[in-house]
Amino acid sequence: MDKKLVALLACPVCKGELKLNEAKTELICYQDAMAFPIREGIPVMLATEARTLSTDERLHKS
Repeated sequence: MDKKLVALLACPVCKGELKLNEAKTELICYQDAMAFPIREGIPVMLATEARTLSTDERLHKS
């Protein structure tokens, strides 16, 4: 996913910054502890589709 596009996107819940996790093809919001999937190159920015970050993922922000 293009890093310029990621810089333009915001979390749909808190409007905060998202971080790209290329290994898992997700956009991460550490403030809300949510991971939004990227499917076929398209970010799915729905809270109902996001997964909750584990405690370990929350502590190891990358």
